[in-house]
Amino acid sequence: MSAGIYILANDVVFDHLVALLNSLEVNGAKDIPVCIIPYDDNLKKVQVEIATRPHVTLFENTESIIFWEHFATQVWKTHAKAQKVWQAKGWTPVHCLEMHRKFCCFDGHFDKFIYFDADTLLMGSLDYIYQKLDKFDWVANDFQYKSDLNYVFDLSSPKLAEIFNFGKLHSHIFCAGWFAAKKGILNRNNSNQLLENLISGEAEILSLRGTDQPLFNYLVARSGISFYNFAYHQSAGVTGNHWSSKFDVRDYVLYDKGRRLTYLHYMSISAAKINQLCAGEDVEIPYRDVFLHYRYLNSPETRPKLAPPNLLVRLQRNLKAWVIQKLNNVQFKLRNFWDR
Repeated sequence: MSAGIYILANDVVFDHLVALLNSLEVNGAKDIPVCIIPYDDNLKKVQVEIATRPHVTLFENTESIIFWEHFATQVWKTHAKAQKVWQAKGWTPVHCLEMHRKFCCFDGHFDKFIYFDADTLLMGSLDYIYQKLDKFDWVANDFQYKSDLNYVFDLSSPKLAEIFNFGKLHSHIFCAGWFAAKKGILNRNNSNQLLENLISGEAEILSLRGTDQPLFNYLVARSGISFYNFAYHQSAGVTGNHWSSKFDVRDYVLYDKGRRLTYLHYMSISAAKINQLCAGEDVEIPYRDVFLHYRYLNSPETRPKLAPPNLLVRLQRNLKAWVIQKLNNVQFKLRNFWDR
């Protein structure tokens, strides 16, 4: 079976993409083919970069893109709450429609694949992920299940309890920014039945805290395909992956209490901030030196020399760090109080 990697990207996240591609090459995925799914037509820099990397290609199945965008549009247009909220904000009828192009993974060339959001860095081997796909159709490796279900499903909807078993559902939610699956497990046949369920009223259970993520979680849970989450089943031996965690850095690789991370996800850090950093502005992001190392791995001479921040900026950062520390201390004390 062929194995590969998909990434959703365009020129807006070009700096992210280059850093990710470089991290793939040096941290265990050098020989794994990569396919870039276009977020939109803003791809000039992406196409130039692809031309320099023989193992990287561009997803060009326009029929697949059209199908999945149409699928998502039909779903969200029947979601009354979404339409009301998005219209009030002046947004398009389907917010972030392009994010649903991730579904094109199921129509690609790879028999089994791992999907990466562009704002990710590979830290370690992916072999164990691909091996798990020999037994399961869908594999995750995140701690989304510890978060509020409301990030994925609308808990105020009475239909939710009618459709899903809450006990099982909580253990099956995942972050749609990184996952592994097999070609065709979501396809024209089973998606048609799932679409009928959604437009007949089940769409209302989808949370508005995302667009593609609630829909991904619904389709995986509703279709009943086999699912495995390393973080849930092997929580004691699985590392974190979100930038907000405290990791140790050794030779530009991150470790969680001595265990090497598989990947680091810069989720919720804007592309604009990354672009400012790569343009030479003194922008603070977590593990900044790690990101810059991978971004300019093949062209260290172009790495920006960041000017040191002035006194006012340093004071503001110190104050922010102090406030965050105090808030964390308060949250810790409250958790201890309620856990008694």
